[in-house]
Amino acid sequence: MYHAVVRNKLLATFKSLNEKDYEPILNSLAPSFEHFFSGTHALGGTRYTMKATRHWYERLRRVLPDLHFTVDHVTVSGWPWATTAFVEWRDKGQSLDGHAFNNQGVHVIRLRWGKVISVRIFCDTVVLADCLQRNGTHGAPEALEPPIDERVG
Repeated sequence: MYHAVVRNKLLATFKSLNEKDYEPILNSLAPSFEHFFSGTHALGGTRYTMKATRHWYERLRRVLPDLHFTVDHVTVSGWPWATTAFVEWRDKGQSLDGHAFNNQGVHVIRLRWGKVISVRIFCDTVVLADCLQRNGTHGAPEALEPPIDERVG
């Protein structure tokens, strides 16, 4: 039963992503968390604070305004105090110059007592970097900015 609840919550989270409503995602984060996206592009880096993570989701809305996810598979394991979930997804959209893009990836999410303590996002960063480059040169200059990264060093 618990795994089904987590699975449904994650599906609702991706529905919120598609609606550009990031508050449910931010509200699901524990007081201490890690939000990681692989790569050195505008969406890459690691965030540990609500301020930086909110900024990241606002940037996501601006640099990939046509992004839409389809969830292919959700796997949940563990107990309420140590839960791990894998969300396999595909995304699609159109860059600001009209070029269609498609990507696929996985979110690895760790939860403790229903709160997210870690989100690690992996996808084909070559596809993403191309789309960000296109959008950066066609009206979304923030797509070319460095990652929002709170790692020390």
